[in-house]
Amino acid sequence: MERAEGCRVLHVDMDAFFASVEVRRDPSLAGRPVIVGGAGGRGVVTSATYEARAFGVHSAMPTARALRLCPDAVVVPGDMALYSEVSRGVMAVFRSITPLVEPLSVDEAFLEVSGATRRLGDALAVAELVKARVFDEQGITCSVGVAPTKFVAKLASTRSKPDGLLVVRPHEVVGFLHPLPVGALWGVGPRTEEALHAVGLRTVGQLAHAPVELLQQAVGPGSGAHLRELSWGRDPRHVVPDEREKSTGAEETFGRDVDDPRVIHRELLHLSERVAGRLRGAGHQARTVTLKVRFSDFTTITRSRTLPAPSDVGQVLYDTARELFDALALDRVAVRLVGVRAERLADAGATSVQLALGEREHGRRDAELAADRAVARFGAGAVRPATLLRRDGITGRSQAAPRPDRAPRTTRRDDG
Repeated sequence: MERAEGCRVLHVDMDAFFASVEVRRDPSLAGRPVIVGGAGGRGVVTSATYEARAFGVHSAMPTARALRLCPDAVVVPGDMALYSEVSRGVMAVFRSITPLVEPLSVDEAFLEVSGATRRLGDALAVAELVKARVFDEQGITCSVGVAPTKFVAKLASTRSKPDGLLVVRPHEVVGFLHPLPVGALWGVGPRTEEALHAVGLRTVGQLAHAPVELLQQAVGPGSGAHLRELSWGRDPRHVVPDEREKSTGAEETFGRDVDDPRVIHRELLHLSERVAGRLRGAGHQARTVTLKVRFSDFTTITRSRTLPAPSDVGQVLYDTARELFDALALDRVAVRLVGVRAERLADAGATSVQLALGEREHGRRDAELAADRAVARFGAGAVRPATLLRRDGITGRSQAAPRPDRAPRTTRRDDG
């Protein structure tokens, strides 16, 4: 069966991002026209659900006009801090699948998935995984375009909205592009579109077959050549990853919400060991440890603590993360996700270690370095803390004691 042969680029775009996050926060808004934006006389729409868009509401429209078009719409003011938090979570999902992620804004990005296909299947399988994980971990939907090039992938995601997935294989590119209006081409704004219409070019196919002189007359030599290349699906640009922040972390989404602090403590230990191993592997130490907790209603909180000295020791990260969690004093509150992040990284060779009075010269760090060598030789799981030696139903991994009444599955995310 032909799936996505020859495709290497995904364009992932959240559906009505701000509005979708508001619906996630208040499920009573589901299925209703929702407008995110200012409600005053100068208010402007920043996002709208598809129920509102059906009435002609769109972003950048004055809110007053939007309410005339859709009087029953619910207007919410917006929460950029929340949207930024969800955006970071979405981008972390992408980076856990491939390191080649190029964000275009808070709610869309290109992914180069050639490397990921070796372990996850073809680009279509990767796209399906992206959609499932974004919905599972963030509670919102996205649309994905899969294609050989960035330009075609972006058009494909737009054509698949909302909550869709469209694959355009190499031999399908021309047939996909040529019926589209010239305004669909990347870089064609209202003025350029008007200039192309003035010389009789209304579809991408007409532009593709137009004489070079006509294109140059309409939009100039440089732009004409660029548009001609795009009209045939030729886009040589690569996905360029953004510069990563100096931090590394790991998160776990439980298959079912968890209210047992013992289970959460074990998960924090597992995550801390993973993060510490990444630090040592990269030659870094962390000055700050951040705990992330997401509850069943998707409310998310973070707590941070600066360490007395930079560290790459899993036990130090765990002790700090556990103290931060215990300080929340959650009494059987259902938890959906926990995460541990190491921040304010420094080169390990540039930090000095001073022993406390009576402390042994060789301690926990040496043991963890020895464990790293064992893992490198024998594989992951060769050495682990005793607390994680028996399997547990909630994670399917080694744990202190079996708890079959807990969730059978978790979704892990690493974004280091």
